[in-house]
Amino acid sequence: QVLLVESGGGLVQAGGSLRLSCAASGRTFGAYAMGWFRQAPGQEREFVAALSWNTVGTYYADSVKGRFTISRDNAKKTVMLQMNSLKPEDTAVYYCAATTSGVTLVERTYNYWGQGTQVTVSS
Repeated sequence: QVLLVESGGGLVQAGGSLRLSCAASGRTFGAYAMGWFRQAPGQEREFVAALSWNTVGTYYADSVKGRFTISRDNAKKTVMLQMNSLKPEDTAVYYCAATTSGVTLVERTYNYWGQGTQVTVSS
């Protein structure tokens, strides 16, 4: 069982940066691949980034590639999402998720989800 709690969301101007954090509970955090997803108003939730347990495997959505960076600290049981050069279209609720299925872009393979944190980018 893994409990995930996101933080770091907020309001930022276009071109700015935010760093999201996801704190995990449970003794086996290091065994999980981690992902970030987002859901904008009126839209389906979409994949943003994913990272394997050993940080070797990473995936990014094309829309964030080169601007966002996912990282993790297994000792602190934390996964981060550094978001730079933010755009108004990045506005969404951002969710942290954990999976035992290996690093993956597929939402349905994620076993555990946080409650989400709101990111709003003004133009």
